[in-house]
Amino acid sequence: MKFLVALTALLTMAVLMTGAGPSSAVTYVGHDKVAEALAKSGPLVTAPDLAVSGTHRTMTAAPEVHEKVSHVWYVTDGTATVVTGGTLVGGKMTKPGLTVGSNIQGGQTQRLVKGDVIVIPAGSPHWWKEVPQSVTFYGVNVTKP
Repeated sequence: MKFLVALTALLTMAVLMTGAGPSSAVTYVGHDKVAEALAKSGPLVTAPDLAVSGTHRTMTAAPEVHEKVSHVWYVTDGTATVVTGGTLVGGKMTKPGLTVGSNIQGGQTQRLVKGDVIVIPAGSPHWWKEVPQSVTFYGVNVTKP
């Protein structure tokens, strides 16, 4: 039950962040596909301004900033340390709208554990600094027009 409440909250935040109203199209994703996406990482819903995925991460990732993409992550298993905010160091645009760096200076460090939700607005540096073993999460990415 807690999971359904959290997932509903995530999707509601995603709709509010886009400024979009309810869609006339309904998307259903069965539990088998959800379980597979969480185990192996994969997409669940893809639209021009919204992507929902299951992600299983076992490694760190370089610090980055998305110009137009906001993230909402709901951790379902494992732990990780994420740094958010501050200033991206050594940033280079690797593709339109995405800048990757070598470090974040002056950011906030959060240890994410099962049940946590973190929202990272577009334009905010973020970094998967430590993933001791693995972390599994639902990711909702909302793209600003």
